[in-house]
Amino acid sequence: MAPEHRLPAEPDAAPTVAHHDAHHAATAAPPERSEHSDAGSGDQPDPNRWKALVICLLGGGIVLLDVSIVNVALQSISSGLPGATPEAVQWILSGYALSFGLLLVPGGRLGDASGRRRMFVIGVGLFTLASALCGFAPNGIVLVVARLVQGLAGGLLTPQVTALIQQLFRGKERGTAFGLFGATVGIATAIGPLVGGLLITAFGTENGWRFVFFVNLPVGLVTILLAFRYLPAASRVERGRKHDFDPVGIVLLGAAVVALLLPFVQSQEWKGTAKWWLVVAAVVLGALFVLWERRYARSKEPVIDLGLFRRRSFSLGVGLATLYFAGFTPLFFVLTLALQSGLGYSALLAGLSSVPFAIGSGVASTIGGRVVSRFGRQLIVVGTVLVLIGLGGVIWVVANHYRSDLGWWLVVPLLVAGVGSGLTISPNQTLTLSEVPVEQGGSAGGLIQVGARVGSAIGIAAVGSVFYSALASSKGDYAQGLPLGLGVALGFVAAALLAGIVDVVVGRIRGTEATV
Repeated sequence: MAPEHRLPAEPDAAPTVAHHDAHHAATAAPPERSEHSDAGSGDQPDPNRWKALVICLLGGGIVLLDVSIVNVALQSISSGLPGATPEAVQWILSGYALSFGLLLVPGGRLGDASGRRRMFVIGVGLFTLASALCGFAPNGIVLVVARLVQGLAGGLLTPQVTALIQQLFRGKERGTAFGLFGATVGIATAIGPLVGGLLITAFGTENGWRFVFFVNLPVGLVTILLAFRYLPAASRVERGRKHDFDPVGIVLLGAAVVALLLPFVQSQEWKGTAKWWLVVAAVVLGALFVLWERRYARSKEPVIDLGLFRRRSFSLGVGLATLYFAGFTPLFFVLTLALQSGLGYSALLAGLSSVPFAIGSGVASTIGGRVVSRFGRQLIVVGTVLVLIGLGGVIWVVANHYRSDLGWWLVVPLLVAGVGSGLTISPNQTLTLSEVPVEQGGSAGGLIQVGARVGSAIGIAAVGSVFYSALASSKGDYAQGLPLGLGVALGFVAAALLAGIVDVVVGRIRGTEATV
């Protein structure tokens, strides 16, 4: 039987207006479809909300695809691009992650203050141009710079997607919309290696990597054209309102994020322990940011409303996302290496191995979005348990059957892990933002994404460190190194499960279970 949930007050619902005032407001100006007069501002939902969702998923999808599609292209880049040194190749990956994380919260704040459609279109446009520059890059340095710009564009675009979903949808529809977004996250991340492998196979090893970036161009152009047609524009009131952009807060937060991410994304390249002093610097910068925001909020609009963290659904949701992505993201990073370098799989075959995960994640995310309103965080607990079972199955298979047909043996455990991932990512997104006011949706969504990016960087660094150390000590025995590395990932997912269980237990004791 489904548990009962206490429904929180909708902080993003429209305020009550007296009858006399409402009459004059209605006769003064005709209603227009715009931001902050959205699906939930009255009884009439936006008729274009589902079309707008498709556009948001197209834009968000190409950004997420580029997180994993480049993994299988690294060998092609190394052999086919002049100046693609090992350091440059490392920065092709880490530079994107750094610049992406840098702009997530400021990008969300810009969308909240100056219009989400505007920032969405700018983000997609910049991402498309940067993709073209990546594809035409004559050498490694140009490619690294283009990837940095790509990451900045992705950081600007991504928080607009979650904010627009929160703005356009209410109740169960919001859960369904976030479920489709979660399906996009899971599918784009998992099929990135497959798409990359197909393109490299089709266009050859020397230049196939260029089409990994060119594939973004038609999608980006179509998305921009449709965005102007179906995404809601900022209202005249919003366009005329002055906002504080808190430049000091943005600089402090950006410096803290970069200082925290840098030693993790460069953990294999920067030897020694000196790099970890950057984590200390990140903590200091984070503390300065909090002090500044508290002072700034007394009279102006801060970049982040720190009061959001007093909501258990938000603070625990961000923490759970951080831990989960620390365990989820490294899976395809080390698995692709083990299949290509260890077993000699082609880029295409290595990519095909991720298809069961993508199928499971896509189907489960859609279902999870529909039922999250009934089951709340209990659904996330079930999801993380399934991910643990699936990852455990992957570890067992690799340890006991590391042979040329490994891809077939991984079908079932990856399918189970994919189903679990689908029941974790989108329900957590829905519940974490459930009590956040719509006008703060961009910056709040950006914080969730920062948590996910930080978790991904920490997870890849930790799993990669154990994985490479095991390879070195065992003289290249992937059957030993891969299970040990994935064991670390298993620990992160177990920590995410613990966070979910704590939220469910505390919610039941206090009678404040998170719901949509």
